[in-house]
Amino acid sequence: MTELFDMYINRFIRDGLAEPADVLMGSAQQGIQWSQDSPDIAILEPLFDRLNIKSLVWVRPSEPYRSIIDYLAANSDGKICPKDLETRLFLKDLPVASGLNTVELANLLKERKSVIIPETGIIAIGGESLKQGFVIASSVCFACFVHFFSTLMTAKKTGKITQADWQQFEYIKDMISPPHLFDGELTRGPFCSEKDILHAMSEAGKQVVDLKLVDSFFGNVSYHANNMLYISQTGTFLDDLDGVIARCPIDSPDNAPGNASSELPAHLEIIRLTGSQAILHGHPRFSVILSMDCDVENCPYRGRCYQYCPYERHACGDIPIVSGEVGGGEYGLCHTVPKAICGTPGVIVYGHGVFTCSDTDFNEALLKLIDIERRSCIEYFSLMGIPIEET
Repeated sequence: MTELFDMYINRFIRDGLAEPADVLMGSAQQGIQWSQDSPDIAILEPLFDRLNIKSLVWVRPSEPYRSIIDYLAANSDGKICPKDLETRLFLKDLPVASGLNTVELANLLKERKSVIIPETGIIAIGGESLKQGFVIASSVCFACFVHFFSTLMTAKKTGKITQADWQQFEYIKDMISPPHLFDGELTRGPFCSEKDILHAMSEAGKQVVDLKLVDSFFGNVSYHANNMLYISQTGTFLDDLDGVIARCPIDSPDNAPGNASSELPAHLEIIRLTGSQAILHGHPRFSVILSMDCDVENCPYRGRCYQYCPYERHACGDIPIVSGEVGGGEYGLCHTVPKAICGTPGVIVYGHGVFTCSDTDFNEALLKLIDIERRSCIEYFSLMGIPIEET
């Protein structure tokens, strides 16, 4: 188990979510084993039997997540309710416990996959694997980050921001900077052989992760060649795509493997409308935050923004913001993203993320993804009245 513990601890470190000493992981695959000794084990270990789980992750997040989560928890009424996609799909809401108490934690985790303990950290459970626990903990950090900055912007625009809000914002803003520019170059296309295609996809996926344009196992990457769409499988880490890329026939998409990304319908339609070969989809944070900012008063679609919005909206002047759910249903983003991406640098989906594409390889798509998030970050702080320094 040591190797598996180390793998996920290293992911927490790489993503800037936690330091090694602030991560405790438990697995019950072969008896209950822990990644390190801790006095908290006496409180956490009974949760395995009470909840019938195989894995548990306790993490004390690094800054700025630590201050953000503690602030949201201190101002909650027992739960935090972000509105981003990851929360809607996987978390519903984020319960806040009063402390490290086995009975209280068990009761909360019977209904949810995570719980926040103020001034202590996050507990996330995985039904079968440590991967699930890591994904949930990472999603809590993402959701709280987006929720904090989103609600502060709304409070400022409506004149309801408090002095405490401003003090917390002032403290955290100095920890934030736009994503770094990519000064390298990805492999140039077009690609014809499957070997070259898979290499290019893995290379692009790793850069998206390294540049922090996606969290956990969200986002996807695809390439079209030889009447085939190669797309990352659902639930995969974009920096570890070896052996997890699905092959989907363009002419018979119904024969696509069941493990292909749930965004397959959108990728297919983008290719059909634009003729692009390379597509990237990430979850950059300030793009998501701006997508959730709306000035329409008394909107009859409030609460359904992620599903359906009839209004034309943009971020940074020229980046369309569209509604759309995952998949190919009536409100699937396959009906909104492909049309909006034609002739634009990319598209932001409400509370979800960004799609970009390019003609022959992933270079242009990556640069567009970086640029949209950089501009979104800069615009956010400009709207808050505090210009941020570009890096």
